[in-house]
Amino acid sequence: MQTLAHPAPAVPRFAAYVRRHVQRSQDAIASVDALAPTLDAIARALTTCFANGGRAYFFGNGGSAADAQHWAAELSGRFMRERGALAALALPTGLSEMTAIANDYGYDQVFARPLSAFVQPGDVALGISTSGRSPNVLKALSVARERGAITVGFTGRHGGAMPDCCDHIVRVPADVTAHVQEAHAVCGHVICGLVEGYAFGWEDPS
Repeated sequence: MQTLAHPAPAVPRFAAYVRRHVQRSQDAIASVDALAPTLDAIARALTTCFANGGRAYFFGNGGSAADAQHWAAELSGRFMRERGALAALALPTGLSEMTAIANDYGYDQVFARPLSAFVQPGDVALGISTSGRSPNVLKALSVARERGAITVGFTGRHGGAMPDCCDHIVRVPADVTAHVQEAHAVCGHVICGLVEGYAFGWEDPS
């Protein structure tokens, strides 16, 4: 069993670590400016989907699963204002569903299986994978595209295979997963704010 080290007395090294992390995070977030046209296109696709009675499905693994649940909740609940609910949900919908699908069909099917039952033409399927190589995310995006849904991918610098199966791709130019996810969080909030504005009208920001 590995012995855990106790923290050493505070030394300047910890301050350098904090500065380095914050600077890299700021660099990743600053790159969101250049992604504005893509974020706007995604927000418009989501708004059109909801206006036509469609649904948006969000999915990812680990921290990206948390992002998927977060953004779906911002849309089905609320983001910045009081307004009607929007038909957004994160997949899978529960632990029992996920483990049943993974046990019976394999982990690469945990998102694709429910999507194959529910997704309709004009819906939006948004998959998150910082590497762009998550088999279950790629499989779900492929299934959604086959069924006529609009596919959206969130990934890091290289994008893996995601660009090939996405109508819209958000590629953050960072290599460290944490910094990609930090920029993704900002992108998600920007999209939620745009959707609220497009769907329900713009409010005075003051």
